[in-house]
Amino acid sequence: MRRITFIGAILCVVALMGSCVNNSPKKVDNSEKVAEDSIDVNDSTLYGVCGEGTAMHTLELITDDGLSHSYMINLDDSISGVQGGLLTGDRLAVITSVEYGDTFAIKVINLTTLLGKWVSLDKNFEIKEGGSVKSVMESETRPWTSWAICNGHLVFNSDTFDVAELGADSMFLENRHGIYGFKRVK
Repeated sequence: MRRITFIGAILCVVALMGSCVNNSPKKVDNSEKVAEDSIDVNDSTLYGVCGEGTAMHTLELITDDGLSHSYMINLDDSISGVQGGLLTGDRLAVITSVEYGDTFAIKVINLTTLLGKWVSLDKNFEIKEGGSVKSVMESETRPWTSWAICNGHLVFNSDTFDVAELGADSMFLENRHGIYGFKRVK
């Protein structure tokens, strides 16, 4: 009986060792997959210009097709969904949600405020109109060359960020790796 148990144990160990052969982690380049996931074909972002009907709790968005839409803005939340301010004539990217029968602008990114030159400890770049990014640092290992807004997120090349804060002189971007602060350069 003891011999059968010993042989069974050896067979289990051999089976376990055999299942581990050639199962070492493989290095896979997911940059293209990340890029595809980041820029979804079903982008729910609405683009347009901030209209004159914008007030403290309402946003008038004149979309790219010329239609005017009004959205509620809930400023009572501890974290405002408006990044970069609301100034008539500024270009906006808006994510909406229907709650209690009303349509709310739950995330607003002022694209006019986003444009410009930004610097951090390891990045120095200019966000330009039309989706291009110009890197100022020649020594940068992975310079950003393009940007887009997709489903309320800012995408640089294949790096996706949530715009945590956007102001006249500072910007904070967040992703799963951390929070990154940038200062505007004049």
